[in-house]
Amino acid sequence: MSKFWNERVKKLEPYVPGEQPKDQKYIKLNTNENPYPPSPKVIEAIKAAANFKLKLYPDPNCDSLRRVVADYYNISEDEVFVGNGSDEVLAFSFMTFFDSKKTVFFADITYSFYKVYTNLLGLKCELIPLKDDFSIDVDGFLKENGGIIIPNPNAPTAKYIELNDIKRIIEYNFNSVVIVDEAYIDFGGESAVGLIKEYPNLLIVQTLSKSRSLAGLRVGFAMGDSKLIEGLLRVKNSINSYTLDRIALAGAEAAFKDKEYFQKTREKIIITRDRVTNELRKNGFKVIESKANFIFISHPKILAEHIFKELKKKGILVRYFNAERINNYLRVSIGNDEEMDKFVEKIKECVIE
Repeated sequence: MSKFWNERVKKLEPYVPGEQPKDQKYIKLNTNENPYPPSPKVIEAIKAAANFKLKLYPDPNCDSLRRVVADYYNISEDEVFVGNGSDEVLAFSFMTFFDSKKTVFFADITYSFYKVYTNLLGLKCELIPLKDDFSIDVDGFLKENGGIIIPNPNAPTAKYIELNDIKRIIEYNFNSVVIVDEAYIDFGGESAVGLIKEYPNLLIVQTLSKSRSLAGLRVGFAMGDSKLIEGLLRVKNSINSYTLDRIALAGAEAAFKDKEYFQKTREKIIITRDRVTNELRKNGFKVIESKANFIFISHPKILAEHIFKELKKKGILVRYFNAERINNYLRVSIGNDEEMDKFVEKIKECVIE
């Protein structure tokens, strides 16, 4: 700890990402990456963008990409904000809509970056406990607050929230912003984007990292009422006007335009996820119903931490959270069929008595 750090930095507990091994000896099922490569059209667009124009700044407003996103979701360009990955978009959202004098609500088991942001920005938060089956307690969000953030599907549980429950929360909290983090929505859920016109307090955040195989490109976006987007732009332009470079802009546009490739790869992941879920259940595992590109699993007799360590010895990385209520669960990203067959084979070995 440096004597030059300010008091807030000294108290921070930063987000801890999943292990990223420098070698390639592992089957990597620990960071929810897409097992399939980006669309070939994305690669073509990136190559085409790598030209003499790199000496020039990119469009600070990202107008072309915003139009592409708006057309895709049938909304207006001024209802779209783009940024350097959804984590940055979420950070800007916390800065824009949440106030240190009011309390932000999110679930007790959820994406751990939310708590990091509240600590970084000096915000107060209240953790709303999930039910025993990890479903959201809607009534817990129906009380006075300074803002709400809900991932749908949730992470790390993979639980999906029906739109009727989302609507109840938005309608009750008409005086605060409700952020719905839809990083995994493309793997079986229904986006709340259709509610934007009806609810000016709704902000939806998505990413190209998961369903469009672009975790390495870092592109995220938000959709909401134009006044919400204007607020995000004010914050962004007070920190960094050029959040997306020319390469990222070109690749992101191409990813949205190749709808056929997107549908093909997401469907493959869904089919593999459901197959592996059934196999694990047949072998005694509890698997939470998933609408994401990962599953959340537990074994009734063998501790999750033990399985985690044994799988790593066998060359397979999964995610273990040593946290209250979920310390006997593992989060497993869905790889390709070959990777998942190997995973099932090895995890069976871990639980043989």
